[in-house]
Amino acid sequence: MNNPRRRRSTAASCLAMTGALLAAGCGGGAEEEPTGSAAAASALTGAPVKVMVWAPENTQGSAQPGVRITAQAYEKWINANGGIKGGPLKVLTCNEKNDPDEAENCAQQAVSEKVVAVVGSYSLAGDRYMPILEKAGIPYIGGTGVSAAEFSNPLSFPVNGGTPVVFAAHGQQLVEAGCEKISGVRYDVAAAAIVSQFLGLGATSAGGKPPKDLKVPVTATDLAPQVAAATRDSDCVSVILGTHSDLFVKAYVQSGAKTELGSVVGNLTPELAATTGGSGSPLDGSAITGYYPPLSDPAWKDAVSALEGKDVDLSNGANATTWVAFKVFSEAAGKLPEITSKALVKELNTSKGIDTGGLTPPLTWTDATALPMKGLNRIHNTTATELVLKDGKIEWAESGSDFVDMRKALTAASSG
Repeated sequence: MNNPRRRRSTAASCLAMTGALLAAGCGGGAEEEPTGSAAAASALTGAPVKVMVWAPENTQGSAQPGVRITAQAYEKWINANGGIKGGPLKVLTCNEKNDPDEAENCAQQAVSEKVVAVVGSYSLAGDRYMPILEKAGIPYIGGTGVSAAEFSNPLSFPVNGGTPVVFAAHGQQLVEAGCEKISGVRYDVAAAAIVSQFLGLGATSAGGKPPKDLKVPVTATDLAPQVAAATRDSDCVSVILGTHSDLFVKAYVQSGAKTELGSVVGNLTPELAATTGGSGSPLDGSAITGYYPPLSDPAWKDAVSALEGKDVDLSNGANATTWVAFKVFSEAAGKLPEITSKALVKELNTSKGIDTGGLTPPLTWTDATALPMKGLNRIHNTTATELVLKDGKIEWAESGSDFVDMRKALTAASSG
């Protein structure tokens, strides 16, 4: 994209369908303990610290086996590095199978097991499990922003801004990269309409025009008509179809169109670029908006090392958020005289800045930092990252880039 205009502010998914688009990745996986985890934990002398993680596996829809694998890799890594206050972290896992009843069962299990917290999980059924956790006083740290309850329940502590922030930032990134006429392509479902709303907010807040909103039937397999409509009289197209973005890209390549493409993380992927020409792919140079720095950033060093040899894609939003959530949990729990759910909630709600090692700005959940938007008041981290798909990898859009804060644009929209 040409003529970048940077207006950057640095700092130190009712969204089920949209959240699923962001946390791209399908497939199942058998549950297994990481080798050496028990041995590492046995060397620690403090009291075990028990938490739970849940995600759908071996099921249709958005299966997320990487969430469990990432959690278990973190367990092994932290226990090999002193544990939490000298005690071993013990991660319990639960397969919620993309079934609200199973998600509720997982929450009931968390209560019966007396876990300190539920950390870095993935489920569309927040309206079912959050009331159970809230009643038991168990905090839900991380999540992936795929249910409305994650952005409103007082016991939820999201580590990123979910759909509202990332799509607003995406609209802004496209305009600042020189896009004058934008088309947004998303599924024709009510929950995905939030995409158009926040994409438009970001574009107009950056001085651009409202994007054209193009809807794709959920049963469509030939997207040639949508490609034609999106590229007609547009210079940039935001492709927001999750793991089915390949259908759009296939039709786009066949059409011979030259309109620039872009998306939020989890849609236009390095794997998709590899299947369409690698460094010569039409996706090369696509603007990608994310929550976190790219994997090449030093902030991911420990995660990359801990997950080496495991079939886990850390560019997947659900997996990345799991690691970040565990960093938050460890940092907060390490400050407590006694690690209990009640003490942990108080620490999270009053801390002036929890360090994630550069994966996010310092995180807070104080009343003063809540996003003043109805139903989204548990969003406190309003930052995103501007990235680019280049030579088969997702990297910073510009050397020296940092987090982009969308709080001003979102707050202005709320007050307006």
